Amino acid sequence: MTTKLTVQDLLIAAVDEGLRTLTATAPSSRPNPARTVEDAPLTSDEKRLSAALMRVNHAGEIAAQALYAGQSIGARSTATREQLLNAAREERDHLVWCKARLDELGDRPSALGPFWYAGSFCIGLVAGCFGDELSLGFVAETERQVEAHLDDHMGRLPAADEKSRAILREMAADEAHHGTTARLAGGRPLPGPVRMLMTLGGEILRRTAYYV
Repeated sequence: MTTKLTVQDLLIAAVDEGLRTLTATAPSSRPNPARTVEDAPLTSDEKRLSAALMRVNHAGEIAAQALYAGQSIGARSTATREQLLNAAREERDHLVWCKARLDELGDRPSALGPFWYAGSFCIGLVAGCFGDELSLGFVAETERQVEAHLDDHMGRLPAADEKSRAILREMAADEAHHGTTARLAGGRPLPGPVRMLMTLGGEILRRTAYYV
């Protein structure tokens, strides 16, 4: 017998997932891509730069999980909901990898983690209310912007920091896959003003989490 989940059930599950995300209690499902990369010596300035960039990426992964969790609640079809939750599970791996690298660099995640999660979750809820095609289009546009952001960070990392670069490279491959899958599943392109607002929101997160 199959039990149909109510909106309340999905909200409770989302709150539980949010707590796991913010407390980093869930392990990654895949090996860390930096596990076999030599940890080259970095200067104090290089460590600070790498840590700041990885803090931004860690905050971005908190936001990504919250977005997908929110969108999954409004998903019309089971297939779309599962696609969103599968993407969120891969984003959890990214979160764990970024946190591990921050620990190695002797630094910390953004102090605004709960804010990034709550705000992104609400945005995801709204996006999910517009139907699966636009919700999947939101995923595709999100991942397109994240890919560009990761490419920028890979270029800004200190030349010797191949451990951080290996993590970002694997993350970028996953984001590209999420975006392609969302488009193939019927995701519709978003209106220009919506894309601009998404860009602005991402820039606020990046500039704030770099320091806080």
